[in-house]
Amino acid sequence: MNYSEEEIKSIIEKFHKKKEYEKARYLIVKDTEDFINKNRSRAKAHYDINKETKRLKYQDNKEVMNAKSSYYYYKKNNKLDKFSEKNEEKYQLLKSINFI
Repeated sequence: MNYSEEEIKSIIEKFHKKKEYEKARYLIVKDTEDFINKNRSRAKAHYDINKETKRLKYQDNKEVMNAKSSYYYYKKNNKLDKFSEKNEEKYQLLKSINFI
């Protein structure tokens, strides 16, 4: 599909107008009691459905997250050389996943 410059400008302009309208509508509706209750119930339903998958994800990535946490700690204190010396296993794990 080949669009002319005018058609492209028109499409982009319509898109921006739609986004502005949706943003204005959201800002009006977001503080209503009905919207808050629907949003909470939707979020709770999503949490209930995906609780087990999130738990498994965190269990599978527990070592990686622990290693990243230690890495960030040493990085914040400008002691990355000590991190590689004291935590050789964590350092190798982060290298193996191309984090470092």
